[in-house]
Amino acid sequence: MTTEAVRAAGGVLWRPAGDGIEICVVHRPYRTDWSLPKGKLEGDEHPLAAAVREVLEETGVHGEPQLRLPEVRYTMPGGTPKTVEFWLMRAAPGPADEPMDPTEVDTVLWLSPADALAKLTYPDDRHLVEHVTALPPVTAVTALVRHAHAGKRSEFEGNDALRPIDEQGRGEARTLGLVVSLVAPRRLFAATPLRCKQTLEPLAERLGLPIVVDAAFAEPADPHDVPARARTAAARLTELRDGPRVAVCSQGKVIPSILALLDGAEDREPYKTPKGTGWILTWSGERLLALSRI
Repeated sequence: MTTEAVRAAGGVLWRPAGDGIEICVVHRPYRTDWSLPKGKLEGDEHPLAAAVREVLEETGVHGEPQLRLPEVRYTMPGGTPKTVEFWLMRAAPGPADEPMDPTEVDTVLWLSPADALAKLTYPDDRHLVEHVTALPPVTAVTALVRHAHAGKRSEFEGNDALRPIDEQGRGEARTLGLVVSLVAPRRLFAATPLRCKQTLEPLAERLGLPIVVDAAFAEPADPHDVPARARTAAARLTELRDGPRVAVCSQGKVIPSILALLDGAEDREPYKTPKGTGWILTWSGERLLALSRI
């Protein structure tokens, strides 16, 4: 019988320090080890939400996710497999709180990468820090999502642009509202169909932001025009990248082409995006540094 893996999430939390950065490491008294902040998912919790929650609980610091890091897999004592989804997170400004449970974490340290490598107990944690220190600086983060489920086009009477999200879609929109809010967007853009705007409404309510409707992110009426529309949308995303952080809701036929263009790829297949899901785009200057599925 296959044992189901325990799922956990955590973060490499960093902050600027002089000409470099500092990495946050925690001491866990019940294990007498030094670790990166991490912990188990609660129920059906989204891994990114769990990563941010665990970092906050163990360090007292809210981390803003920037990109997904390599997943860690290992076997716990007793033979149960465990997977840990890690994210690079920048410490949000403001004073830190005390960790929530001192029996879980009794010491929080901010260390240079070299000192963090020397302090951390586990090779997997050290490999993540090495991976982070090899990255170029992150200068911008953008969220790009596909609208939530909205029933079947063939069963909707009337203008398809007015087809609303359905019950499943409303649940997906609420989940996206929570997850995308973690990257702290300051501007929200939706393609012209109603379902795109509705997908962003829980996020807009959570953040107190308006939704701007932008036709650059909508599918064209003629499928042959998708490449041209993708070029327009990619250029628009690049333009928006250099201002306050944005979240964009677009459509399934155009998103793969947008991402392939930005990533310099010819094959659109790896960028297919199911309804109610999306990506975090991480930039270093003009370079697209990473694409992280959410």
